[in-house]
Amino acid sequence: GGSVKMGKMPEGEKTRQCKQEEEHQQKEEEREGLIEFYSSYQELFQFFCSNTTIHGAIRLVCSKKNKMKTAFWSVLFFLTFGLMYWQFGILYREYFSYPVNLNLNLNSDRLTFPAVTLCTLNPYRYSAIRKKLDELDQITHQTLLDLYDYNMSLARSDWSTLSTRKRSSRSLLHHVQRHPLRRQKRDNLVNLPENSPSVDKNDWKIGFVLCSENNKDCFHQAYSSGVDAVREWYSFHYINILAQMPDAKALDESDFENFIYACRFNEATCDKANYTHFHHPLYGNCYTFNDNSSSLWTSSLPGINNGLSLVVRTEQNDFIPLLSTVTGARVMVHDQNEPAFMDDGGFNVRPGIETSISMRKEMTVRLGGSYSDCTEDGSDVPVQNLYSSRYTEQVCIRSCFQLHMVERCGCAYYFYPLPAGAEYCDYTKHVAWGYCYYKLLAEFKADVLGCFHKCRKPCKMTEYQLSAGYSRWPSAVSEDWVFYMLSQQNKYNITSKRNGVAKVNIFFEEWNYKTNGESPAFTVVTLLSQLGNQWSLWFGSSVLSVMELAELILDFIAITFILALRWFRSRQQLSPPGPPPNSHDNTAFQDEVPGLSAPHRFTVEAVVTMLPSYNSLEPRGPSRDGEVGHE
Repeated sequence: GGSVKMGKMPEGEKTRQCKQEEEHQQKEEEREGLIEFYSSYQELFQFFCSNTTIHGAIRLVCSKKNKMKTAFWSVLFFLTFGLMYWQFGILYREYFSYPVNLNLNLNSDRLTFPAVTLCTLNPYRYSAIRKKLDELDQITHQTLLDLYDYNMSLARSDWSTLSTRKRSSRSLLHHVQRHPLRRQKRDNLVNLPENSPSVDKNDWKIGFVLCSENNKDCFHQAYSSGVDAVREWYSFHYINILAQMPDAKALDESDFENFIYACRFNEATCDKANYTHFHHPLYGNCYTFNDNSSSLWTSSLPGINNGLSLVVRTEQNDFIPLLSTVTGARVMVHDQNEPAFMDDGGFNVRPGIETSISMRKEMTVRLGGSYSDCTEDGSDVPVQNLYSSRYTEQVCIRSCFQLHMVERCGCAYYFYPLPAGAEYCDYTKHVAWGYCYYKLLAEFKADVLGCFHKCRKPCKMTEYQLSAGYSRWPSAVSEDWVFYMLSQQNKYNITSKRNGVAKVNIFFEEWNYKTNGESPAFTVVTLLSQLGNQWSLWFGSSVLSVMELAELILDFIAITFILALRWFRSRQQLSPPGPPPNSHDNTAFQDEVPGLSAPHRFTVEAVVTMLPSYNSLEPRGPSRDGEVGHE
């Protein structure tokens, strides 16, 4: 009956009704939701390749009817992606290596004059230790006589007096005999007898033996040069004598006027307020000019007449010839906040010579953090600073060795500052400290202690590049009146005039000073720029193209999540929680297949066959043919 009525419907009304249904359906299709999901993976990738701004992606869709072209463009597309991300990896590796650029700047300004330390180059025979030094000299003279048949100019009566003097078991001779100086055969001549006529004295090496406290282990300190062996052996006993002094101030015997005859800076005379004095175990009396104890000097102009000029005495009277075999003076230029390590940065001034030292200041500023392992002030270095100065690499290395010395040997080395609660090594108290010291020194040089690894370079440091020129002073035609004036003003009354004095000039070569700085060579902006260049090179795209690719990934994840959720729900529908056998609810299937009465067993099979397809996310509604059939 319904079909008859539909057949008798007017043609115009039927057409109008169909148009309304088509417009309604078109509006439903064009209606856009808040979040758009695609019905399948195929539709997602097809939409992406058809609308993306990435070059080459459209060819994957346009050539889909030609499988060869599709395969070619697919391989080319993914190969290009791989090459681009390989370049990305190189860029990221370079970025995280934290490279730096070296910036060189030349600055011109009035310069603060550095500190200048000048030493006598020879240890002084101080009155506080004169008797023990005399005793050590006599023992050394006798040793040289026994080993080399060399008789130094020393009265034998003094040695006889010494040999007959009553000594305790802890006298100097007792400890010298414990560490004697010996001559040994070389390795290739070890089997030859000592009195063999084929053995020359030059084939022997000399040294001394240092043993542990229980004498179970010994350390052989040997030298190929007899001069080096005697100096090292004498220095070892000399350090023990110095360490026995209860107060180091007892060695503070400054004789400034007898060492420095003239001092001028910037054409003005120096005074006692411009220098400080300290004692060095090997270099004797040392004087530091322009340190932090007074107002700092400033060079008004570069040149030899606007620097520091010194006339120093280089004659060796009342010194220790067995400890130092050179004559002259030792000078070092350093920053005010740094200690004077004379054995590292100093150089010698020759007697009878005018030494002109020109300086050029150079500052180095390093980047810290991830760019280098430098330290700002040493607070992050695991080594205690024993010096009363700012952090430097040499300060840290010496402090590290001294701390290991106290920990391992139970006493401190005399050349370095004394840690709190420790005392200097002295074989009257620490019998085997020499053995411990030389063993520790070997480990230190091999970096077994790790001091060179722990002590890092400072991020900011100031250095002075020096160049020296030499000339004879005084000249042959002027030496008479120069020495006469020195004898009148400074009581200069020595016989060897040429080897008795020297002159030193220290000045800035120019006002310009160089600053070596570092800057990051690869910043975040540089990284983004390089990544954009690579992206544009391989795909000719922009930042928005990257966002399109990110959108594709998010949509892919969303579709995968929805498919997994529907599959999980369908599995739950397959196993309902214990309903009666005849109480299955088939309404869901009645909508799809109305009027169909089938056993529940087949209905379950229908549910299995009607699981959502991975190629479509749209719910399967009742078909139009089914509706017509129902009508």
